[in-house]
Amino acid sequence: MTPLHVRAKPDDVAPVALLVGDPGRATRTAEFLDGARCYNEHRGLLGYTGACRGVRVSVQTTGMGCPSAAIVCEEMAMLGARVVIRMGTCGAAQPRVAPGDLVIATAACPLDGTTLEYTGGDRTAPAATFRVVTALVEAARAASATHHVGVIATEDALYAVREAWHERWRARGVLAQEMEASAIFTVAALRGMEAGCILVASNRAGEHERMPDERLALAVDRMIGIGIEAAVALS
Repeated sequence: MTPLHVRAKPDDVAPVALLVGDPGRATRTAEFLDGARCYNEHRGLLGYTGACRGVRVSVQTTGMGCPSAAIVCEEMAMLGARVVIRMGTCGAAQPRVAPGDLVIATAACPLDGTTLEYTGGDRTAPAATFRVVTALVEAARAASATHHVGVIATEDALYAVREAWHERWRARGVLAQEMEASAIFTVAALRGMEAGCILVASNRAGEHERMPDERLALAVDRMIGIGIEAAVALS
């Protein structure tokens, strides 16, 4: 099939692709890579491929939410990506996860509608690939970055804050809440790709007051560097 939204050719995309919701974050990630070239601008889904120490790495915008992320993940599979790593932000659900900390997901509770569409309503456990989780953890350790590893939850509606949501999911061991990982893990599994997810905690789950932009930008840059190192290791 020809991708409808990521209008690129298979040789434009590296085997390992970093997936980011924000097109500005895609451009920022490209600045970390050598010789980065933009291969897609259609619908604002900016995509770049560059290199780190001679290893090709792509970064692709997914937009916000599971429906958009699933479309982009499907099209990256069509273009030949074999590993996809979501890099984004999240709301911390556990007291030990402070704003600015990194969260590396082992699995995502599928509280979204897109995953249910893919599974026909069957109960599933969308999980990251162990090899990708390991690469992210090793890169975070090498960077001496504070990080937490475990289960996250994927939701659809950012502003639909339900009473006692974070207390309920905190008790179930969920580290953080975000909006794309469940669908990415599911599509990757169905299309024979490996997948992972690394996030910056930008706020507390259920609270929309996030950390100051300048502090968040530093944390995001740290995440980007770790994501790229993991991508190189996985290549």
